[in-house]
Amino acid sequence: MENPLLLFPQLNISSSKEKNYCKVMKSTNKEEANKEIQITSKKKRNRLSLLLQKAEFHENVNPDKSENLTKASSVSPEEAVKWGESFDKLLSQKAGLDAFTRFLKTEFSEENIEFWTACEDYKKNKTSHHLLPTAKTIYDTFVRKDAPKEVNLDFHTKEFTAQNIIHPTLNSFDAAQAKVYRLMEQDSYPRFLRSDMYLDLIKGRQPHHPALRRRSRSFTFNEFQDVQTDFTIWL
Repeated sequence: MENPLLLFPQLNISSSKEKNYCKVMKSTNKEEANKEIQITSKKKRNRLSLLLQKAEFHENVNPDKSENLTKASSVSPEEAVKWGESFDKLLSQKAGLDAFTRFLKTEFSEENIEFWTACEDYKKNKTSHHLLPTAKTIYDTFVRKDAPKEVNLDFHTKEFTAQNIIHPTLNSFDAAQAKVYRLMEQDSYPRFLRSDMYLDLIKGRQPHHPALRRRSRSFTFNEFQDVQTDFTIWL
């Protein structure tokens, strides 16, 4: 009797290697994908953190503060009327500058008047060795991209100002200051003259409590609309 022929399936070593290779590749791809997601999430968190940081520089104005009411009520109607003659007249008087600053705070755009005032103070420097550190502080606070109180300037003016402060002079911020001045004169100043705050002053009435409202800023929330709502990305 012949011995039966036993057949054993041949081990497919190549197939096993391919499966292991696929597992390794899938694991690697998954790790790379997770790493990319983490990097993207981190970037978004950093950008959002910067946005919130910038928002913190715009403190809410409490119209009930006695300091604000005292300053406003100390202005005579005749003096307040003169502020309506020109924007320059408004800024040339301390009470007018204070009132306009309080108004801009209600619109969360006080960085404009703060920049303009900083430039005015900068031009009063009497010693040249103070120019460079002061110029750099103003630039880093108001002009550079993503500055904490960044004012609305076009790219050309930003670049021109950046070049000017390398070797600063008293006129290094003139171009940028003029842009912000015109912006306030054409946009914020007319609204100030129509505001209840100003109308109360020229009528000699107790200052009206202004409603806080947000005006257009140099940054927006649009770019954060795609941020995941999954809070695990913050861990």
